Amino acid sequence: MYPTWAAVAAAVTFVWLGMVLAISFLEAPLKFRAPGVTIPIGLGIGRLVFRALNLTEAVLAVVVVAAVAAGDPPGRVVGSVAAAAALLLAQLLAVRPRLNRRSDRVLAGEDLPRSRDHLYYVALEAAKVTALIALGIGLLTAG
Repeated sequence: MYPTWAAVAAAVTFVWLGMVLAISFLEAPLKFRAPGVTIPIGLGIGRLVFRALNLTEAVLAVVVVAAVAAGDPPGRVVGSVAAAAALLLAQLLAVRPRLNRRSDRVLAGEDLPRSRDHLYYVALEAAKVTALIALGIGLLTAG
């Protein structure tokens, strides 16, 4: 029988993965292509959307960690959970605050040169997607 902890963790992992893919790799780049969306409007929308996404991700990460901790996971699952959680923490604690400070300045009317911080966030997001895929596969084969 497939363990309950693994089923819960797998379901939550794939919801988390789907949200990241839909928002970070679909919604975020497309919003700036919509007619009439200026940089300030796009930044304002993006801040709201990513604040909600990151809060939801934190909740989902806690659920996955708790479900995995309640079971007897193989090492590959523990490693993937740790990687996904560490990547999310890096985004939330290291990159998001810098992006927020920069967007505050842009929204205040400053004309700033391009920043690499967004690229760091995207790189962490891509790595997190990879970790979530590995985690989901690991959980599906853990039973």
